[in-house]
This record gives sequence, structure tokens and C-alpha cells, in this order.
Amino acid sequence: MNPYEQKRRWKFLLLAFAVVIAAASLWYSYYLVKNIALSERTRAQVWAISTKKIVEIEDTNDEFLTYIYSVRDSLTMPAIVTDERDSIIYWKGLDSTRTNIPQEANLSIESPLVHRKMYDPAYFKQQLEEMKSQHLPIVITLDNGQKWFVFYKDSLLLTQLRVFPYIQLTVIAIFLLVAYTVFSSSRRSEQNLVWVGMAKETAHQLGTPISSLMAWIELLKEKFNADNDPLILEMENDVKRLEMVADRFSKIGSKAVLQSHPVFGVVEDYVTYFKVRASDKISFIVTGDREVEAMMNIPLFDWVIENLLKNAVNAIEGEGKIEVKVIENLVKEQVFIDVIDSGKGIPRMKFETIFQPGYTTRKRGWGLGLSLTRRIVENYHKGEIFVKDSEPGRGTTMRIILKSSTRYEPTTT
Repeated sequence: MNPYEQKRRWKFLLLAFAVVIAAASLWYSYYLVKNIALSERTRAQVWAISTKKIVEIEDTNDEFLTYIYSVRDSLTMPAIVTDERDSIIYWKGLDSTRTNIPQEANLSIESPLVHRKMYDPAYFKQQLEEMKSQHLPIVITLDNGQKWFVFYKDSLLLTQLRVFPYIQLTVIAIFLLVAYTVFSSSRRSEQNLVWVGMAKETAHQLGTPISSLMAWIELLKEKFNADNDPLILEMENDVKRLEMVADRFSKIGSKAVLQSHPVFGVVEDYVTYFKVRASDKISFIVTGDREVEAMMNIPLFDWVIENLLKNAVNAIEGEGKIEVKVIENLVKEQVFIDVIDSGKGIPRMKFETIFQPGYTTRKRGWGLGLSLTRRIVENYHKGEIFVKDSEPGRGTTMRIILKSSTRYEPTTT
């Protein structure tokens, strides 16, 4: 398993563990809410029974009545008692500032329970509707056959307990998201510093042996009078390529100088250089618009084409074809460079994964080629690169999008 796949698996495991914790927290909160709600229902039923007893006891001096009053008054939840016509008979635990405004209550039943207070009909209606939506009423059947209905709503504690887990999980999620963003940004910054440092150190280390090789080639030419010897010329070309590679590394982390170049010519020149170093079983072709230009840094953009061509060659087993197509999009004033191969293809679920650092399907691969390619295209050329189309067994099309020269606006990287 490559490092990226392992990293992604750990992310899934941690995410699954977080989901289990959240689910367990919500389940336990639901368990507590359910039990507290059952307890409150029981207390409401006891309160309803005590209310009925108060109505039925005619002797107001009965000592038992005092006890029943104390039981009834022990209820902590807001409650309303109504008759069959929804006329309010008694209430408890409501907002006192809304029960004492100058409007006569609609009191239809005479009893010791009736509160002769002024109240706000709209407020009581709203409270009654809310209670009806929360719980079924507790029915009190009086001796005369008349029915009263006791409505109640959740206590403040139960209401808070219902919503607290969601608030808690939301706060934790926001905190983790912010922390992850900060640490990811910090880690990315550190990675960029390491990347730039390694690139510049590589360029520095390559400088001395490349200079020596160039000197040795000049000595060979002079000693054997072989200025036009094809082998020495190829050696000279490869040393120049090494010099260009060192130059590429030295440009990482620096502001790239972009100039307008004909895209077709730049791509064709590099494909011509590359194909003589690839298998004879693979044919290369460059097609498309020859005149369209884009702002490019040729050494860096050659690196992009090189990585894409290498991946295309590695994807072809045996004979195959690689086509690089240059297309001008006049509507959006963009240039498309499509690298099309007849290789083994990429599964759709891997379209983004292949650009992650460390991802590779080769035993000796580092998994940095396409990551570096995306960095060069997006950070230095302000373009886009993505898998346009691919299907296992039928090849892949990689697309690069650059701004045409007429749309270019200087930017600082």
C-alpha cells in the first residue's frame, strides 16, 4: 500500500471513529431525554389526579386537601387545564408578565381551582398549541361526567437536554474544522519550504558535475576533431537537458518569468526530443492549432509535458500511440493541450488521487511527478490540469488549460 492510500485509510478510520462517538453521544442523550420525559409524564399525571381530587373534595377544611395542594404545587413544568371547549380553567408555570395584563379571562367553570387573573389570550393560545404539539393531554373525568384536559410542555431542563448534544457536537465540529484548517495550512507551508529547499539544493548539487561534463565534451571534440560526431552531439544534447533540469529545479519557489510562445511549437519541440528516447513501439503525434500562443515559461512547461509523456508511456504495455493535441477555445480565449494515450487507463475514483504527493502505481515511483506538474501549471502558469477522460483498458486524456496571450494578466506567485 502506498503512503497516500495508507494516509487516506487512516482518515476514513478516524472519521468512522468520530461518527461512532457522535452517534453514541446522541443515543445516550436520547436515552436520558426519553427517561426524563417519562418521569415528567408521570409527575403530570400525579398533578392531574391531585387537581381532580381538589375539585371533588367539598370540605375546604379537610386536612387531606392541604396535602393534595402541596402535591399539585410541586409540578415544575408549565401546564394548562382546559374544558372540552378549550376554555382555560387553570394554568401553572407560565410567564407572569403575560398573565396579568388588563383583559378578562374566559372562565367558564366555577371551582376553587379557577385563577381569577387577567391574561393575554394570544399568549395562552400560543402556549396551548405548543403544549398540544408536544404531548397528548391527560384527561380528567369529573363526578358530573364533565372532562377536563391537562396539557403540559417539557421543562426547561428537558428542552435544553434535547438540543444540547447538537450544539455540543456543532461546536466541537467547528473547533476541529478550524484546527484542521490551521494545522493543514501550517503543514502545507512547511512542505512547501522543504520542497523549495530540496529543489534548490538539487540544482546546486547538479551544477558542478554538469559544468565538468560540458568541459569534457569540449575536450573530446577538440582532441578527436569530432565537432559533428553524432554520438558526441547526442551527449551534448543530454548534458544540455541536465542543465535545463537543474535550471528547472532552481526556478521552484521563485517567480516564474512568462513570455508569449506558440504552444504548438513548444510542445512539438519537446515531443521530438522525447520520442527518440522512448520505445519504438510507441508512436507520437502532435496535432492542432499552430498559431495559438500562450504565456509560458518553456523550461517549466517542458517539465509538465515530460511528466505527462512519461506517465503515458508507462501506461502503454507493448505497442501504442500518444497524441498531443493543441486546441484554441475562442469563446473563453483559452488554450487546451490534450495528452491522449492508448494505455491501461485510470479508474474514475482515482482522477483526483493521482495528483496527490506520494501516490504511485509503480514499485520504484516516488509519486511526485503529477503533483509537481499540477503545481507548475496552477501556481506558475495560472492554468488548470485534470483528467478529461479515462476508462480502464481504453486509454486516458489529460487536459491542460492555459490562458491565451490576449487574456494574460501579470500575477505574483
